[in-house]
Amino acid sequence: MNKERFLLLTVDTEALPRRASAEHVERLVWGRHSAGSAGIVEMSQIGAEFGIKHVFFTDLCGAYDRLDQMQEVIRWLNYQGEDIQLHTHPETLPKSFWQANGFTDLPRYMSQYADVARAEFVLRHFSELIMGITSKPILAHRAGSFRWNALTIRALQNLNIPLSFNQSMRALESGRGVHGEPDCLPYSWSNGVIEVPVTERWVPGVPGFRPDRWVSLTYPESPYFKFGSRPIPAWKHPFAPKPAPVTVVLLHSWSLLERDEAGHAVYRDDRLLEGYRKFLRRLVKDCEVITTAEFLELKAQGKIDISRTVNLEQVEAQV
Repeated sequence: MNKERFLLLTVDTEALPRRASAEHVERLVWGRHSAGSAGIVEMSQIGAEFGIKHVFFTDLCGAYDRLDQMQEVIRWLNYQGEDIQLHTHPETLPKSFWQANGFTDLPRYMSQYADVARAEFVLRHFSELIMGITSKPILAHRAGSFRWNALTIRALQNLNIPLSFNQSMRALESGRGVHGEPDCLPYSWSNGVIEVPVTERWVPGVPGFRPDRWVSLTYPESPYFKFGSRPIPAWKHPFAPKPAPVTVVLLHSWSLLERDEAGHAVYRDDRLLEGYRKFLRRLVKDCEVITTAEFLELKAQGKIDISRTVNLEQVEAQV
């Protein structure tokens, strides 16, 4: 690895009820529709063209009634050698799931949990389901919709999961998150868990047109945060060259699909698929695309500097 910038392509792999009318795993994860396909297979194949792997943050909560289908997704990703990590939308779990495991179904959102045992149970339960297929330890977690609190970080420490991908300034701005470091670079929590924020940019508003806001580095790209689609003059580059920055791109398993009038993900053509190929072609010129395991290795080698520590007690009051 001889480039100065490191980048993780993170994919929230999920089949949430509201994003499709039926066949949620087929449509939202595999991306299979009557007119064509653009899902995790195509995403993985395009990555392979450039010799890179994605970090698939996989949620088993949102499709809990289709658990066997999501487990097949994990098997396929594991066979491809992709980086499979933990994503959780526990607010979508049925009441029967909680009762069967000795919990009430409230509070729904992880950001509302007031008991570390509840957070630890969710993370352990779904980590074990993934590890039972991959036989690899879970190294990282991202909460659904970035809804997390200090107990999420405590639970990660208790379960020896070293990386949290939970910071989003957009989520903080909307009230879903509880803390953010505006430079969006990695830092260590005081309990030793490392936070790896989504890369975001503050965009000043235009009076009478749009408010100030944070914009995430995503694909499809925001018109206010274009990075991969075209060359960027050095004076406009969003990342300082030193210390070696870590860029985190946010995608979803349905990112190569369009939206219909109901807001459901649908395949229309290969426009976004081909656009993703161009996006990656630009990224790999500037950045070394890495996995979570490689992130930890680079940190151990001192190539990723995480000298800043944030006291977790600062956010305890949000519980």
